[in-house]
Amino acid sequence: MSRNSIFTWILMVLSSLVLLFILAPLAGMFIHTGGAQFLETIKDKEVQQSVWLTLWVSFAATLFFAAGAIPLSWLLARKKFPLKNVVQGIIDLPVVLPHTAAGIALLGFISRDGFLGKAASSVGLDLVNHPSGIALAMAFVSVPFLINAARDGFAAVPERLEKAALNLGASQSKVFFTISLPLAWRSITTGFVMMFARGMSEFGAVVIIAYHPMIAPVLIYERFNSYGLNYARPASVFFILVALLFFIALRLVSSKRKEKHINIDAETD
Repeated sequence: MSRNSIFTWILMVLSSLVLLFILAPLAGMFIHTGGAQFLETIKDKEVQQSVWLTLWVSFAATLFFAAGAIPLSWLLARKKFPLKNVVQGIIDLPVVLPHTAAGIALLGFISRDGFLGKAASSVGLDLVNHPSGIALAMAFVSVPFLINAARDGFAAVPERLEKAALNLGASQSKVFFTISLPLAWRSITTGFVMMFARGMSEFGAVVIIAYHPMIAPVLIYERFNSYGLNYARPASVFFILVALLFFIALRLVSSKRKEKHINIDAETD
């Protein structure tokens, strides 16, 4: 056996161990979930409401913050300004913070004594224990994924195309919406999906902000804490399946857009 073959086998074995580490716990959870328990969980209104709440709040948070995250990504990719590296570090900070610490920091900002909380209270909205507060907690820990993916997408757009359009008389806004944004859209879509998925799975920050209404991760924790593994497992399986279907649907939409762009590029060439 050649050295290259041995090296390839070593890589395959190490790769298989990592895949097994990921798949084994998930497979075990599915195997040990009884069919009757699972059907009962699916019919449980509390579980249905928590899963639906998780999905729509995470999607709404991603959609809302994309309006600011995408322009910020373009600025990071195209502009030089003082303390740019500091800004990038601030953006990445929520990823490395312990999520309970992130929740506590956010709670001080959105509670009735905090800046945003006072503003919301003035119009009769209490962000704590409210879907809007959950959305803010989800966005706080997940928006770096969208910003960084979109920034890389904008950075990959050839600047000569933008400069050529500007030289031909196009406005900066027209260049952004007709050249920069369409060419970076694949990366933006990937970031959107990653932000949605990360927000959907958040527990630590959300549980500080809103134990009720319960999103699915909090509900699963509540059931495990109160009744044990056998009671929490079916809810976990149901949430994983629903989240997986939603995630696949977003990926399919992204793939169709990608194929469309490829076809357009081919026709242009």
